Amino acid sequence: MTLVTDAQLMTDRSKFLKNSITVGITCVPFSGGQPKGGVDDGPVEMVRFGILDQIQGMGYSVELSENMDKYRTMQPAHDPPIGKLKNPRYVSMAARRVAEQVQAHCSQGRLAVTLGGDHSIAMGTLVGSSAVYGDDLCVVWIDAHSDINTPSSTDSGNLHGCPLSFVLGLCDESDVPADSPFAWVKPCIRQSRLVYIGLRDVDAGEKAILRKHNIKAFSMHDVDKYGIGRVVEMALDHVNKDRVLPIHMSFDVDALDPSVAPATGTPVRGGLTFREGHYICEAVAETGCLVALDLVEVNPALGDPESLRQTVAVGCSLVRCSLGES
Repeated sequence: MTLVTDAQLMTDRSKFLKNSITVGITCVPFSGGQPKGGVDDGPVEMVRFGILDQIQGMGYSVELSENMDKYRTMQPAHDPPIGKLKNPRYVSMAARRVAEQVQAHCSQGRLAVTLGGDHSIAMGTLVGSSAVYGDDLCVVWIDAHSDINTPSSTDSGNLHGCPLSFVLGLCDESDVPADSPFAWVKPCIRQSRLVYIGLRDVDAGEKAILRKHNIKAFSMHDVDKYGIGRVVEMALDHVNKDRVLPIHMSFDVDALDPSVAPATGTPVRGGLTFREGHYICEAVAETGCLVALDLVEVNPALGDPESLRQTVAVGCSLVRCSLGES
């Protein structure tokens, strides 16, 4: 009797991937969007933990983007702040390279999986996937934070808190002048196609942005009130009611409670449980609409060896669930 693999089941479900049996992996060892060292080792540790073998064990073939070490060596020798923004040239260069690599995977019909690295790289992953799937691309953002600060609203200047403002076109011309390192980033995601799950630490300026633009967000209050199954259903109904549009899911491990994923740079108590995080990935996989996945903010430098092992293991299992493991 021939066993049906997870990859074969996902291939049968897939509505958009021309080469759904192949997963395109981009490893992005990058930490320039925030101040804590170590998050650049996140994808290295996930590979060391066996994520590539695990994906192949599900029946997929793996196509790995080349030369991930370039993300470490491309840092400019001189990168002073622009306004409040820290490391702006480095973040821009890395995001642009990510965009090119993700676009290459998507254009070949592969499911594009990007392992970070800090969440500023999503500026690039979203540009890359939307270049292939257009502005009907839906974005499901799983995070404790909304990452929608503009260059003028950010207090910290850390660009891992800003990627969505660029791709949604929320930045004023004064935020991104013609000579800005980010002038290449054009609005590519429709505000009505973005939904959040897991928010619980949102800056005042970000709350104002979310309300002004009527962007849908399900906080941990909503998860407690309705349960994760209903929240995921409502989130998908908001951006993709008939499940006929492509989905890009961007998952920051700090969406999970620190007891589940302790080795991350900005942990916030009261997060998703182990099962809630995995259910989100399983439910999105079941739609057959997933075309791109980010898994970011695993930081091996934070915590003891057991915290590292636990967080890397959770990151790997979230990826597998997104690829059809249940």
